[in-house]
Amino acid sequence: MKTFKKTSLAALMSATALMSANIMANDEPVKLGLMLPYSGTYTALGEAITNGLKLAIEQEGGQLGGREVEYVQLDSEADPSKAPQNMSRLVNRDEVDFVIGPVHSGVAMGMLRVAQQTGAIMIIPNAGLGAATNELCMPNVFRTSFSMWQDSYPMGKVAYDQGHREIVTITWDYAGGKEDLAGFEEAFTAEGGEIVEQILVPFPSTEFQSYLTQIASLAPDAVYTFFAGGGGVGFVRDYASAGLKESIPLLGSGFLTEGNLAALGDAGEGVLTTLHYAETLENEQNQTFVAAYESAYGEIPDTYAVQGYDTGMMLVQALSVLGGDTSDQERLIDVLANVQLASPRGPLSFSASHHPIQNVYLREIRDGKHEVISIAAENLEVPDEACRM
Repeated sequence: MKTFKKTSLAALMSATALMSANIMANDEPVKLGLMLPYSGTYTALGEAITNGLKLAIEQEGGQLGGREVEYVQLDSEADPSKAPQNMSRLVNRDEVDFVIGPVHSGVAMGMLRVAQQTGAIMIIPNAGLGAATNELCMPNVFRTSFSMWQDSYPMGKVAYDQGHREIVTITWDYAGGKEDLAGFEEAFTAEGGEIVEQILVPFPSTEFQSYLTQIASLAPDAVYTFFAGGGGVGFVRDYASAGLKESIPLLGSGFLTEGNLAALGDAGEGVLTTLHYAETLENEQNQTFVAAYESAYGEIPDTYAVQGYDTGMMLVQALSVLGGDTSDQERLIDVLANVQLASPRGPLSFSASHHPIQNVYLREIRDGKHEVISIAAENLEVPDEACRM
């Protein structure tokens, strides 16, 4: 009897101490570690993701689950060699509750190693490497963006349905571009189409003239490409200047034109792309988001901003369910995995591998805007057979 009383008292004291610790923890801010590019080529992407994230949280009074929010921003510099050290700094020195990043897939690889070692919760708001939610998947890693496969695969069927049977593909000779082309090729050849030539351009070269001459001599039904940023602008412009635009339709992953509409000008008109967002989507959530983002930042949001916004809304929903309590990581991960959002991009939920299940849209540039032609793939789930969580 005495032993029972002693054990009960010890248990009560332990529970009381744990409760007190949780109350104290919940009085402290939720710390968000943002490991994004704030300098260099990808600065605009890092800023757009950050803006979208902060907008979502500001719309909730600047709190998550009733707790204030502290942002710890660290410039990833899009440098893979610095990724493990930077991730370790956020987790071990700054003791953040969540790490949000990166943009660059090479940086993601280094971050994933640290996430595996430490168990830190990592939310990827851009980097599209498939392995993050497949071969390298883990319970504490989530993605609120896309994989290269997810945005390119739907275009394969679109191209075939439009009557194209022989296609040339072209991208930079690096992992991201080749993953993108592989997704397109998988769907296109499954329908019965043929890739007559795959052209790989040394990264990050933007000298395209010789390749365009090669494409003209092959005279395919269409060209499918993955380039992004300045490379995307250069390729689309050079393609039009070479006189190919009118005779050989240009198709691509949405990142070919995303964020580049003004720079493309008339050269972009008529280019078809597939992506999980378009600024012209006609749903209530998107119209409200576009207006709020433009009011806050003075510009129309792009896909990167939406990915940041949905990361914020994911945290808003999860910590609301938990009343701001982040002390039970297993419970926190379970709640995050079950988040369902009415996003500006459309309905958004997560697969067993923590990859977004989402619509992918067929878009055409008309009058300098991405007009949505159709849903190219509805609620598309990414194959994750190699994921073992």
